[in-house]
Formats: sequence, structure tokens, C-alpha cells
Amino acid sequence: MMNKENKDLEKLISDATDYLKSESGFAKSTIDRYRNCWKRLRKVMDSKGIKYYDQNVERQILDQEFGNRTKRELPDNDQYFLIAIKRLTEFQIMGKIKNCDRLLSKSLVFNGEIGKIIEMFLYYKSTEVRLSVSRMRYYKQFLYHFLSYCNANSICKITDVNSVVILQYVAQLDDDVQIPNKLSVLSSFLRHIYQQAHLDVDYSKKVPRYKRINQPKLPSVYSTQEIEKLILSVERSSRIGKRNYAIILLAARLGLRASDIANLQFNNLHWDTSTLQLKQVKTGKNLVLPLLLDVGNAIIEYLKYGRPESQESYLFLKATPPYKHFPDSGCVTKVVLRAFRNTDIYIRERKFGAHSLRHTLGFRMLEESTVLPVISEVLGHANSESTRYYLRVDLKSMRQCVLDVPLVAKEFYQQKGGVFYEK
Repeated sequence: MMNKENKDLEKLISDATDYLKSESGFAKSTIDRYRNCWKRLRKVMDSKGIKYYDQNVERQILDQEFGNRTKRELPDNDQYFLIAIKRLTEFQIMGKIKNCDRLLSKSLVFNGEIGKIIEMFLYYKSTEVRLSVSRMRYYKQFLYHFLSYCNANSICKITDVNSVVILQYVAQLDDDVQIPNKLSVLSSFLRHIYQQAHLDVDYSKKVPRYKRINQPKLPSVYSTQEIEKLILSVERSSRIGKRNYAIILLAARLGLRASDIANLQFNNLHWDTSTLQLKQVKTGKNLVLPLLLDVGNAIIEYLKYGRPESQESYLFLKATPPYKHFPDSGCVTKVVLRAFRNTDIYIRERKFGAHSLRHTLGFRMLEESTVLPVISEVLGHANSESTRYYLRVDLKSMRQCVLDVPLVAKEFYQQKGGVFYEK
């Protein structure tokens, strides 16, 4: 029976959906994606026993789900989930979603010759190409930005637009995530007006390509004491506790990826040789690892006293009927996330998913002077280049590379009366 509070949440979701359809003109696929995110929100609330949604619940859920990670650090699905929750809260408080309709509320006037040609291009995109309302909004915004630049620089006629104008416009763009989209829209516009004979040259070919290079963040690494504290904190008396204990040991002791743990099957366990043999999901490379004593014992305990009866060939199963195998790596990641949250280990500003255990194992091996090929073999890397990533956090080894800077002779500073000179 759905309680009153859940009915209120359902109504909030329904009203927010209607708003997106009527006021903001979002594409149906986008609205459906928001609704799926809101359904995920409802499941999270149910699992945590939260009965009423408000801004405090938003903060609590986002903090528990993502910790201190920024939006850019999250996978696409989680980014949508974060945005969808914030928009739902905004709608609950204000009765509208400002982020959605702020562009609609601002009247964009395309004046002058260039503005009129832009308007004709937008009409073509809307009626002939039939772009969605949301896509059209971005086209209008980005081309209005280009028109404003032209007006500010006394570029009034379409024939005044040339390679120099384009390159100068691109050079003054702020370094934001929309630059690739702005250049794509501009290129589309320039190609169209060339095809319509407004220009004699196809300047779309002069629009430079933009590639954002993001430096990978340093992996989160935990101390040996923290890893042991995490392992000891896992409750092992229940069926689900025995399963989670085995999962965490596989990640912490053997450095298995979450995807490989989720896909482990009985034929991967070779008890006669005390090895774990599998084909990795990510690389497709075969991997053979020693089945360490505590890992093997944890798996046996789960199989004997924790695993539900099932004909599934997969090792780990969901704890609720029907007892199916994990559909993806996210199930393993959630096991590790919950385990970390149930400890007093400091996790703010640190990643604490299953991959952090893998990073930690690689780092500890490197710290113990294990050679890269061996670490690569244990972690199942396709080559040692991937393993070199761990060198970025091996501060102990890096300190050994530091050279003392020799003192400069006093006479050097007294040349020509103490004044440096050029030859």
C-alpha cells in the first residue's frame, strides 16, 4: 500500500514532468530520462526508509551517493541523476525550474543583416531539419553570442565575415565546457550560408577543432590500517554479510575490477591449484591470480552458509528473490560504498568505490618496490603503461629522485659589479 508521503512524491514527479512538457519544451527522450532518474530517487528513498522528500533529503542522498565528487567526476547516468534531483527540488520550492526556462524568458533579438540571416538559418533548422525545442534553444543561444561579438566589433555585413573574424571570435571564447558545442553550431551555420550563396567561401572549414584535455585525477589511496579497518567492519553473521565480505576481499586482496567480481562464475575457481582464472571484462585478457587463504575461506563460507539455492552459474547473487546474478558492476561498487560509509574512515574528498581498493593494492605493491611488470600482471593491465599511472602517487619513490641543488659561488653574483649581463 502506497503511503501518503509517497503519493506526495508521485504527485511532485508528475507535476514536474508536466512543467517540463508545457513550459520548457524539452524533448520527450530527455523528459523520460528525468522521470527514470526520479524513479531511481524513489527507490533510494524507500531503501533508506525516507518517507518525505525535501531539500534536506536531496543533500543527504547526494552526499551518500556521490560523496564530495563533482559532477564532472561522475558517469553520465549519475550526472543526470544529480541534475534531475536538483531540478525536482527547485520545482518543489519555487513551482518552476529556472534552469530550464531562463533562456525562454530572455528575448534574443537578432538585429542587422547578419541577424536576419541567422534567423533564416534557425527557421530552416526548426522547420526542415526539425530540431527539438531544446536543441533549438542552444542554437539560438550560441548564434546570438556570435552575433553579439560581430556587433561589438562593427562587423555588420555577412560579407565581412572571414577567416580572421572567425579565428578572433574563437580566441576570445571563455574556457568552458560549451566551447565544442559553440564551434559545432557556428560551423553548421557557416556551411549553410555558403550553400545558400551568402558567402563565396565555405568558412566552416576554417573553424578550428577544439579538444579538451583533462588531466586524470590522482587515484584515492588508503593506508594499510584503513583497509584492514574496512575489512574488519563488515558484518559477517548474515547471508548478505558473508557475500559482501567475500566481495570486498576480492577487491582489496586481489585488486579485481568490480566488473570482473560481478561476472565471476564457478568455473573461474580452481581449487586444485588454489587459483582464480578468468577473462577480464574490460580488456579481454586472461588473468590468473592466487586464491589467497582468507579470500578462499570467505568464498567457501558464502557458498556454504550465505548463497541462496540457485541454478545460476555466477558466484555472487542478489540477496532478494528472485536470486539472480549481478546485472552490472554497479552492484559491487555499491557494496564497497556502503561498507566505507559504515566506518569512521575519512572519505570526504576521496573516492571510496571498488576501484579505490584496486588503486590502493597497486600503490602498496609499488611502495614495496614491486617491479611494474609484476604489478601489471596482478592487476591485469594490458600493458605497463597503465600501471605507470600509479607512479603519480608514489611520493616515497619520488623523494628518492630529488637532487640537492648545489650552492652558487659568491663570486658569481659579484660579476661586473654585481649586475647580471647579457653577452
